[in-house]
Amino acid sequence: MSMFAAPGAYDRAITVFSPDGRLFQVEYALETVKRGSTVLGIATSSGVVMSAEERASSKLQDPSFLWKIFQIDDHVGAAIAGLSSDARVLIDRARVYAQSNRLMYDEPIDIESLSKSIGDIKQAYTQHGGVRPFGVSIIFGGVDDAGSKIFQTDPSGACWGYRAVAIGAGSETVREILENKYKENLTLEQSILLAIECLSKVIEGKLEAQKLSVVLIPADTRKFRKMPDEEVAEYIKKGGFQKTEPVGKK
Repeated sequence: MSMFAAPGAYDRAITVFSPDGRLFQVEYALETVKRGSTVLGIATSSGVVMSAEERASSKLQDPSFLWKIFQIDDHVGAAIAGLSSDARVLIDRARVYAQSNRLMYDEPIDIESLSKSIGDIKQAYTQHGGVRPFGVSIIFGGVDDAGSKIFQTDPSGACWGYRAVAIGAGSETVREILENKYKENLTLEQSILLAIECLSKVIEGKLEAQKLSVVLIPADTRKFRKMPDEEVAEYIKKGGFQKTEPVGKK
């Protein structure tokens, strides 16, 4: 058997680099993330806001099961873009890490350690034959002793820290808005309005509370809270976003 991969095998074997140094299976997994619903995270001195576009695959689908933001522990949440089935496994693992940290050290896990632990799992699935990368990117957001934190992990296992970040189908549009309007001293209310404004640019059709979810983790309480639809609707009205013309997805 030849020690060299056959031409065209680079996109089939996860452990084989192409001649120009690329792992195609990882890049394909990233494409899956780019097709997912848009999610974002904003970290300021006042706390963390995470928001997600809730897209139903059918009119008959139960809207209460359109999960894109998950609670990991009291002080930390996670927003996902990509394959929900892959995300579910990693979310469960993150919850185990968080609870194990409380049992072992009697304190909540810090956001950076949690994010890197999940990144390590993803990275391991890029090094072994017979497996494929996780087709999901995750934004971890929360408040720990170091303050408000946002981290993102992608299918390669890379982990980055951000003050504000977006992933998914409309991420480029959202990032432009965040780069122009983000400030570290934003209040929670201003962060909520900014998050809704970002999603109003990528959600198709009329902007309604049922089409997005918003989660808060205030710096003072460090408690994860998902805003009910009625409260989200009030912010949509307050910001005048119901009249915003959305930009269609590619």
